[in-house]
Amino acid sequence: MADSLVDTNVLVYAADPRDRAKQTAAAELLEGLIAAQRAVLSVQCLTEFYSVVTRRLREPIAPQQALGWVEQFARACRVLDLTSAVALEGLRGCARYELSSWDALIWSAAKLNQIPYILTEDAPHGRVLEGVRYLNPFDPTFDPLVLSA
Repeated sequence: MADSLVDTNVLVYAADPRDRAKQTAAAELLEGLIAAQRAVLSVQCLTEFYSVVTRRLREPIAPQQALGWVEQFARACRVLDLTSAVALEGLRGCARYELSSWDALIWSAAKLNQIPYILTEDAPHGRVLEGVRYLNPFDPTFDPLVLSA
């Protein structure tokens, strides 16, 4: 199984019970990646997760509980730092590919750390940018076996 950078939206679905199908899919995907030691996160994903689940959900998660989730993710996954190199490459991605700054930071963290996949619903399924492939784990055509290639 290849390393995969898990975007914030997948983490949020794993914690948010409003959409049971997505919650189950996200949790199973995370469990498999963590068990195989292939789950990768960016520091950005950890902080965004905390912000979203404590402030933006219809039924927010208590800050202490959200912090517990973040601590679990940080222990279980490889966490990539945001560096000046990641920021500069991300800004290049903004200019070249018209990515949002937040999406560009995720892409550049994956690219510079040679992570072949970004698991997200925030990009077209199957899109490839400079060797990094976006996969939407909630897309009906998503096949988790592709991560084994």
